[in-house]
Amino acid sequence: MRFHDRRHAGQELAVRLMEWAADGDLVNPVVLALPRGGAPVAAEVARALKAPLDVLVARKIGVPGHPETGVGAIVGDDPPLFDRRALEMLDLTEERLSPDVARERNELHRRELLYRGDRPAPDVKDRAVIVIDDGLATGATARAALRYLRRRGPARLILAVPVCAPDSAAAMRSEADDLVCLHQPPDFWAVGQWYDDFDQVSDDEVIEILHEVSTSPSQS
Repeated sequence: MRFHDRRHAGQELAVRLMEWAADGDLVNPVVLALPRGGAPVAAEVARALKAPLDVLVARKIGVPGHPETGVGAIVGDDPPLFDRRALEMLDLTEERLSPDVARERNELHRRELLYRGDRPAPDVKDRAVIVIDDGLATGATARAALRYLRRRGPARLILAVPVCAPDSAAAMRSEADDLVCLHQPPDFWAVGQWYDDFDQVSDDEVIEILHEVSTSPSQS
């Protein structure tokens, strides 16, 4: 299974989640995108479910000099969640990574302010919360996001992604009440390999998506 772009992936994901909604399993849902890549995917799901859309900003903590290799993640003002095994293998410590954590924390707050402004984060207590990204590779940011949300008392916590690494999917099943993944290819090595168009999503696009969905007649 391949996806043309993130919106196409969101449409396919929405079909699966609509089946749950038809069975009455999604009570008072709210859709939370992990920006930036998760926003176009989540928009299609929110439209289909006629549910509110918002963002939950999570930032990956990468290896110094190799930021694409994640060893942890942060959400909000929570302490960083590190992969202890990865830290040991790479001979890294939390103290050594503290400048990286501080930098990513600043970027996280910048994006929260940019995307949401003065609007408060949605109240997720006693709601069905659907967390959406464009794919699941290591699962570092998704794990941090799910643990952050779990402490806020959702009735049901769902992680939904179009494509994911099988090992990461297995690990996430203990973090979410439900995991929805359309494609778990055994030869997974990167999320982008399963998209024809995987261009980077800009901040402006995220803001536009949030505005479009909030003002859509189907959401009112």
